[in-house]
Amino acid sequence: MDVLSRILARSGLLSLLVLTMACDKAQVDAVTLPAAGAPAVMFPPPSNPLPADSGAFHTAGAQIVDASGNAVHLVGINWFGLETGNYALHGLWTRSLESFLDQIAALGFNSIRVPFSNQLFDAASTPNSIDFNKNPELEGLTGLEILDRLIDQARARDLRVILDRHHPDASAPSALWYSARYDEQRWIDDWVILAQRYQGDPTVIGFELHDGPSDPSTWGDNSANDWRAAAERAGNAILAVNSGLLIFVPGIETVGQIAAFGGENLSAARQDPVTLAVAHRVVYTAHDFSASVAHQSWFDAADYPQNLAATWDSLWGYLARDAIAPVYLSAFGTRLDTAADRQWLTTLVDYLKARDLGFAFWCLNPNSGDTGGLLLDDWQTVDKQKLDALVPLITPAQ
Repeated sequence: MDVLSRILARSGLLSLLVLTMACDKAQVDAVTLPAAGAPAVMFPPPSNPLPADSGAFHTAGAQIVDASGNAVHLVGINWFGLETGNYALHGLWTRSLESFLDQIAALGFNSIRVPFSNQLFDAASTPNSIDFNKNPELEGLTGLEILDRLIDQARARDLRVILDRHHPDASAPSALWYSARYDEQRWIDDWVILAQRYQGDPTVIGFELHDGPSDPSTWGDNSANDWRAAAERAGNAILAVNSGLLIFVPGIETVGQIAAFGGENLSAARQDPVTLAVAHRVVYTAHDFSASVAHQSWFDAADYPQNLAATWDSLWGYLARDAIAPVYLSAFGTRLDTAADRQWLTTLVDYLKARDLGFAFWCLNPNSGDTGGLLLDDWQTVDKQKLDALVPLITPAQ
């Protein structure tokens, strides 16, 4: 039985999926859920359960822990759409929200990172591109109410949720956490609304303040673009109304002469850490992608991919290695189109596994232009090559 079959057998999906093996060729490239109209199936809880009835999470050295001090290991995936002009999770035009969550849990994930934009809060932001025959309970809801429904249904499956302010508006990413239309105060105010909205709900474990701050964001220089200072302002405002949340703080792009992916560069956090009024709430986050997504200097090294671990250590991994704070890789992905991409993903999975770091794979959605998704274009079939690569991270310890 191959690694995919072992995961599916544990999760109760093996009897639902057809695995066609070629006698003298590579293994099948994909697996498919039952066709629409097939009998309903009761799915088990995640195969990587988080501590039950554990209260609010906090940090202890390099770990996220529950109220009893038990280690929490986040094994997650990104599901985007609320940050776009659809104001709804993508794929709801093909399947029900519940069926997606059943699949996420059955595949071994215990958490979901959910991007959104500040424009989602605007009265004119009407959810669209939803098949209401498949999602009748979503008809007439606002985007925030769809988020409520996602969180309710995640709770029913023992899945945790991290909210990610991805964009100020729904049209495009932003290097900075503010824009001409949505200023810093609006960014903070919307976070406070969400902190109040989900107060006391252990399903929502934390907020990632902004997705991938990039140049001209700075770190610790007290300028208008000082991301570290802005993260403290937002984090303190959030914790003032909901002290049980984790505050996920990404890095920036460039520190001194060191450039990285947007949101990845935390090399200044040792000397100039994010300090909040409530202790033990900061989790640092990073993004990393393969060479086919965006070029970085380390992809050209003569010793690639052996150089990657030291590169990651220098940018963000040292924070966990030296027990300064937890690090959560909140987005990493690739289409796996090249040998270099496959080397990158194998090396990164080994790195995360060896250091016991939490993560959210980018992404569930097949319509992510630069990376594709864990699902193929039919929004049901799992990309077996990607799933096999992730097996060391989502297979529970034996």
